[in-house]
Amino acid sequence: MHTRIPQTRPSRREMLRSSACGFGTLALSALMQGEAMATSIAGPLAPKLSHFPARAKRVIFLFMHGGPSQVDTFDYKPQLIKDHGKPLPFNKPRVFSSQTGNLLKSPWEFRQYGASGAWVSDLFPQVAKHVDDMCIINGMHGSNSRHGAALLELHTGSDTFVRPSMGSWITYGLGTENQSLPGFITICPTLTHGGATSWGSSFLPADYQGTAIGNAGIASDQAKIPFIENVDHLELHLQRQELDFAQTLNRSLLARTGPDSMLEARINSYELAYRLQTAAPELQEINDESDDTQKAYGLDQPHTRNFGRQCLMARRFIEQGVRFVQCTHSYKWDQHGGLRADHARNALEVDQPIAALLADLKSRGLLDETLVLWGGEFGRTPVSQGDDGRDHNPQGYTMWLAGGGVKGGIRHGATDEYGYFAVENKVHLHDLHATMLHLLGLNHLQLTYKFAGRDFRLTDVHGRVVDEILA
Repeated sequence: MHTRIPQTRPSRREMLRSSACGFGTLALSALMQGEAMATSIAGPLAPKLSHFPARAKRVIFLFMHGGPSQVDTFDYKPQLIKDHGKPLPFNKPRVFSSQTGNLLKSPWEFRQYGASGAWVSDLFPQVAKHVDDMCIINGMHGSNSRHGAALLELHTGSDTFVRPSMGSWITYGLGTENQSLPGFITICPTLTHGGATSWGSSFLPADYQGTAIGNAGIASDQAKIPFIENVDHLELHLQRQELDFAQTLNRSLLARTGPDSMLEARINSYELAYRLQTAAPELQEINDESDDTQKAYGLDQPHTRNFGRQCLMARRFIEQGVRFVQCTHSYKWDQHGGLRADHARNALEVDQPIAALLADLKSRGLLDETLVLWGGEFGRTPVSQGDDGRDHNPQGYTMWLAGGGVKGGIRHGATDEYGYFAVENKVHLHDLHATMLHLLGLNHLQLTYKFAGRDFRLTDVHGRVVDEILA
């Protein structure tokens, strides 16, 4: 038999005074209740707490599909100029398509820009004006020289298996800030070299897959979020009744079958599509943007209009709380021949829009909390292929980041004196992914999902945070 000891209930004032956290405890409780309520209302895309304070809230990835040449853009190599036409003085790695020749200097001049004095080629005169906000990583390297595998490794961390894309991992980890929009949007994505697997969620719940707006074969001004138009022009309250009936049937089926991620995702997608009908159409129109803004992005010029609109839409989407937006310049950077003409055309199409995006984000106070990432699936060789081309090169190449907690005006890492191999402060794609997650407040070792008996993560069993580039 237990004897109950009488206890005296403390007053509210005594409880708060004696509590270690006092009013802070109440505030924390309110925050946690708000988080729980958001989750219960909004489901899997509700905003989630990061592992630690984040430097960036969102990501814009500017993907240059095909592989831009580092030695013609952001990796200045005086020795390559000096030894132009000579044989490479060390062994080449296995080439991808055909035999390569002697050293090939860049057809473009390099100049120094900004207070940092960063070297940038004449291909990017507008982006070059923003070098003091950029962290240029010259020591990138990957594991595969084929477009499809390299593209998957960049987007998913694996070049051999179907895995969730980085946008899906980020949305899974953080949710989205706007419940009326997808958390992950990819604008005019490529349909080649892996296609939808580059923005798919794989074994993660389907709620986290990317929403594709158009594809590489559609002009960006014709690309719209699919399947949200009210084709029957029903009044919203009637459409809500129809949806409620369909959802009742779906949930009844779910109750009988038990957990079913595909069915649950379908239920959630119907609700999101219903909300998108009011949020998305106005957002996808740019009539409310000033003429100066549209001109800055190059929407008044035929050669910059397509990618310029992608960049402008990316700013509009992240401004409304979308967590991850990808813009794809596809599939144009694969110059095995025609380097001078095609790299010049490609850069002309993206230089002004990218510069406008960086300037626009900065002027609106968004750059500090938005991580902008630029690059392709690999780089290109400093030796020639044919008379005017370069082969694939995952051994050493360049990507750059801006905003979102990275140091501006720095270069990190280096390739050898010709630009072939990463040799100093090398950064693998796994390291890039780990660093990106870290800037978003996510520990890449802890962001896991159990599937097929093991815990998976974006970086698999690899990756380190590149602390040297963190502001």
